[in-house]
Amino acid sequence: MKFEYVPLLQIQRELHRLPRDFQRFETYLRTIGARGSERLELPSLLVMNPMGKDHVAALLDQYSALDGDAIAAQAANEAAAELQEDPWDIKACLVIADDLMGGWTNRYACEFTQRFGPDHLRCQRERPTELPRWLSHCWITGIVWSSEPASAEAARTAMSAAVHRYAYAQRHGSVRTLRDMMQQEGHVLAAANCTGPRLDADDLEYTREVIEPFLDADDMRTAIECLFGDAAGRTLGFTPRGLSPWAGMALALHDARAESNALREVRV
Repeated sequence: MKFEYVPLLQIQRELHRLPRDFQRFETYLRTIGARGSERLELPSLLVMNPMGKDHVAALLDQYSALDGDAIAAQAANEAAAELQEDPWDIKACLVIADDLMGGWTNRYACEFTQRFGPDHLRCQRERPTELPRWLSHCWITGIVWSSEPASAEAARTAMSAAVHRYAYAQRHGSVRTLRDMMQQEGHVLAAANCTGPRLDADDLEYTREVIEPFLDADDMRTAIECLFGDAAGRTLGFTPRGLSPWAGMALALHDARAESNALREVRV
């Protein structure tokens, strides 16, 4: 297995230097390899908004000032120690997704797919035995969001979590139920040393009670309602369940840390 971090923030910035017209979109298509090629060269850039406005360019400048690619590269390489041998070459990168003014990006639908995969992959527990024909490498994509300020911590945790998530899938296969998703994300967020999301003790127990009947659900709608909370669900017209933002994710992280601490005490 070969693992490589590929810096893409500057490429994203160069695209945003072009006028917001069809020429920019054409350049974007050529950049990712969607013109005159059977394989995408930079498929992770499908996450970005090629017609992003000035707020995306400003965020890219802020990440450049932070040396965001260097921070993400260090996080990726540290997390890569968790990876097992893999038949594919693996590339990792950091991409800005435009959930602030990007008309085609719903953050929570995007978050769901990035974390758990599309429906046809979640229906199987085993990992695919070969790459799609339009890929020559396996790509691990860390995502930061245009609605959030640039920070070294955001770059680090986005990239670290993405690599730990891939490593988890290597060991356990694709997730299917809400229970599986919470186990995965709790492990991933804890392994990436994420500080949140967090809820107070009362809200954690309330969230546990609300989510418990749905743990065996395997549909995207229920998962988003439970994992991301009512505010997220409303953006997609889903059913409010009285849950705080990121409630299920906060519970998953809390339980993963509690389990880890318990195991540590047993070993001592």
